Amino acid sequence: MTWTLLSLVPLGLLTGLLSGVLGIGGGLVFSPLLLLIGLDPHHALATSTLAIVPTGLGGTVAHLQSRSIPWRAGLAIASGAGLGALVFSHLGFGLAGWQLLSLQAAMYGALAITIRPKPVEALDPSPSLPLAGLVGVGSAAGMLGGLLGVGGGLVMVPLMVRLLGLPVRLAIRLSMLGVLTAASAATVTFLQDGRALLPMGLTLGCSAAVAAHWSASRLNRVPEHWLVWMLRAITLLLALDSGRRALGLLLQVLHGPTALG
Repeated sequence: MTWTLLSLVPLGLLTGLLSGVLGIGGGLVFSPLLLLIGLDPHHALATSTLAIVPTGLGGTVAHLQSRSIPWRAGLAIASGAGLGALVFSHLGFGLAGWQLLSLQAAMYGALAITIRPKPVEALDPSPSLPLAGLVGVGSAAGMLGGLLGVGGGLVMVPLMVRLLGLPVRLAIRLSMLGVLTAASAATVTFLQDGRALLPMGLTLGCSAAVAAHWSASRLNRVPEHWLVWMLRAITLLLALDSGRRALGLLLQVLHGPTALG
């Protein structure tokens, strides 16, 4: 058990680097990783959500230290994300493993298609902050995070950029705060019903938090079009992986455990 936990540390650090620079909680990496080491979908998605809490905290602290999060916008997206996650974290327990992974694959696939670089001429250096829209974006991300065990950053960033017209870097900073709130709310439910495994979740999350704080503080050095294309590539790969795993579990249900190795 100790060796298993120690082996998660470098993976947590790598995930934290991506988390801090892309505004994601790390669930897109944590979930497949936990499935790979043998956890069933319910425990993997819940433990992933637990790991997102310290990861999101590391990135959020860096953004707060630089005073780069408008407090009204931050409060709006955090309240929506927290409420959405708290409500929908109770629903995932009633779904089969293949159903959870199918929903996750569909979400990743849709995001891979919709995330696009924004033309330079369309960027507004002083964008207005639609607070009601931010509450809605946070609620949608919290719903998916609570249901599917992902922090919601991959939902919030493209929605804020494409629908609300926010610059990519501001969307990433607000997303990190929303991710932290949504994951914290959902984790309460997952710990209460026993789905989240505390040692694994904290090992991944605490190691990722260190790297997330470091990379989030250097966000301004990364070109925006690089950020967008990194998000697209990651979501496409994860859509394929989640779809493959969902199909494997479905075949096991239909034909028995010997249908697919």
